[in-house]
Amino acid sequence: MPHILLTGAGFSRNWGGWLADEAFEYLLGCQQVDDDIRALLWKHKGLGGFEAALSHLQSELDRRQDSASEQRLAKLVSAISEMFADMNKAFSAIESFESHNSPEYQLRSCLFRFDAIFSLNQDVLMEQHYLTSSFVAASRGRWNGWQIPGMEPIPPEGVQPHEMNWVPMDASEFVLKEKCQPYFKLHGSSTWIDDRSGREMLIIGGDKPSAIERHPILRWNHEQFKTYLSKPDTRLMVIGYGFGDNHINDAIGEAANRKNLRLFIIDPLGVDVLTKIPRPLTIHLLGSPFEQLESSVIGASRQTLREIFGGDTVEHGKVMRFFS
Repeated sequence: MPHILLTGAGFSRNWGGWLADEAFEYLLGCQQVDDDIRALLWKHKGLGGFEAALSHLQSELDRRQDSASEQRLAKLVSAISEMFADMNKAFSAIESFESHNSPEYQLRSCLFRFDAIFSLNQDVLMEQHYLTSSFVAASRGRWNGWQIPGMEPIPPEGVQPHEMNWVPMDASEFVLKEKCQPYFKLHGSSTWIDDRSGREMLIIGGDKPSAIERHPILRWNHEQFKTYLSKPDTRLMVIGYGFGDNHINDAIGEAANRKNLRLFIIDPLGVDVLTKIPRPLTIHLLGSPFEQLESSVIGASRQTLREIFGGDTVEHGKVMRFFS
């Protein structure tokens, strides 16, 4: 019975990471954001926020192919990169990843139990506080190590951990190591660099599936996500994901349709997160395998990770029942 984890922005929120509305407010104050870009952000405030504004600029460049459109897009992309850099720097200053002293009730003890971890997040919270030099000892024999499959770090002199960049390996090296817990970043990362363009590998904005297709490592990561979901009796825990990406929902929905999936949700809305999907997305999903999700849900928690793994033994017991 495979146990896999999918995390969204709500996961990092437990340590101060920004959600979409907070990211929007950060970007308004960036030096790169001039009056023109600021007006565009406000125009898309209730229509998808900064990702919708970015999507607009991406489409504009595709349509016009001129320097003015390229410069407008570059300004917002630069501001978004600055946002992640600031967030990563703040995460590096966190004194403790845990809210409880007893290993039995710590978040790490839960994370070690997953056969694979998938993330939609592009910050490096996990790299800084979970995938560390103490990983093997803390896992108590569960793992011999961890890996970010298909990626390798570039560790220049004097660089802090939150500033370390990663580049894709050759496709022949996209492999899973035995007894190493895999951590897949489905939308790239603020510290991943495309070795062909030299740009950050961040999947943000519109038409994410097409953007993923352009990067072999991200395409392979998405295939791994679908492969894990297709295994018999898979259990998927989702933390802090609002079910707003069609390509992710389709992969989950297909597994639910095959009756392979059991789903547990950790979100302030609990199971209601499934009914709060934006109307256009709901229309898109009508009649799709995604409708099978309700029958796949085996529980939910509306509490924060700091509450669940910080001393609330009743809620902790409910969450850990996922592994039973």
